[in-house]
Amino acid sequence: MTRRLEDYRADDTCVIPLSNLDVSESKRFQDDSIWACFERLRKEDPVHYCQNSTHGPYWSVTKYRDIVAVDTNHHAFSSEQGVTIVDVPGEHWTQSFIKMGPPKHAEQRNTVSPIVGPESLTKLETLIRSRVRSILDGLPRNEDFNWVNKVSIELTTQTLATLFDFPFEDRRLLTYWSDVAVTAPKAGHAIDSWDKRSSILSECLDYFTGLWNERINAEPRLDLISLMAHSPATRHMEPSEFLGNVILLIVGGNDTTRNSITGGLLFINQYPSELRKLADNPKLVSSAVSEIIRYQTPIAHMRRTAAVDSVVGGKQIRKGDKVVMWYISGNRDEEIIENANSFVIDRKNVRQHLSFGFGIHRCLGRHLAELQLRVLWEEILQAGLEIQVVGEPERIASNFVHGYSALPVRIEA
Repeated sequence: MTRRLEDYRADDTCVIPLSNLDVSESKRFQDDSIWACFERLRKEDPVHYCQNSTHGPYWSVTKYRDIVAVDTNHHAFSSEQGVTIVDVPGEHWTQSFIKMGPPKHAEQRNTVSPIVGPESLTKLETLIRSRVRSILDGLPRNEDFNWVNKVSIELTTQTLATLFDFPFEDRRLLTYWSDVAVTAPKAGHAIDSWDKRSSILSECLDYFTGLWNERINAEPRLDLISLMAHSPATRHMEPSEFLGNVILLIVGGNDTTRNSITGGLLFINQYPSELRKLADNPKLVSSAVSEIIRYQTPIAHMRRTAAVDSVVGGKQIRKGDKVVMWYISGNRDEEIIENANSFVIDRKNVRQHLSFGFGIHRCLGRHLAELQLRVLWEEILQAGLEIQVVGEPERIASNFVHGYSALPVRIEA
């Protein structure tokens, strides 16, 4: 049986000196031992300075209110130096609208926003529901399989291919490029250098440049490439900026939903009382979706750089300092969220979570993510599927994407 958050607390009390505590260590996310560290920071040092880390000195902001204060103040805390704790070397840097301030940020963001607007989502729901039914109908019965591959990746990749009007038979390339883009190179791993990462992403650029050339010479239509190709705000982008925006849209459309789909099934198995609530009252699905996204927090952090001297949580932050907002910690802040370490699908103020961020960089595709999760759980309940987790999840070694590579499950026919 998979373990719940409470089971890990005795294993890792994070009893190292506070000055040596580095919550960016990716192994803590992979072995799921990070929780006690964040709990300690929230209690003892909510705005914490780490002098020595693989990623250089940085501030950790770990409580809900402080995170919101940073996230909503783009004048004092800029995204222009990057949005992850990892500093990308200059020759491998790609620009994108999440790394911009006003007015260019809004111009580029508004270019692609119609695809996740209410009218577009209404049309997409019918298609997503049809695909969800097909995916669920095609799942193995009476044998173990990997939920991440068969469901989480498949549903999100199909949806992403539709948003880009990307060749459907090549849709798994989107997952591959997304995984490469969020991977910090490490010796001995598949992506062992920045040059290798850039080489793979140049293949992504070549593929999308071909699509761009087709769309710019055709009538405008509602897909992400056509929207960018025909907008004055984006049609003259340099190739590296085009790649940066493509990667931003791929990662944004992939990781949040994919890992919440996996986390949701895991949590429902860990908390059978919540499954009973859902089965007894399917109208709780929308509430359950918000709780899944809070409890998973699929993007663990966002980084800003102090543009001016500032004070956060009583700490003096100097211009140029790296400031990391740990959404994953803020979503467990019991000053704001009652019983925050438990999974409760019908909690009050269930949408009061940090997973989509705040301010001008609030997640563009949040309503699409919620739509996919809602439709999936509606169809699971409608089909009466009993999906059992039959082993421990395999988590990825990342302090940015809080996700999974495998979740073994079984459906008894």
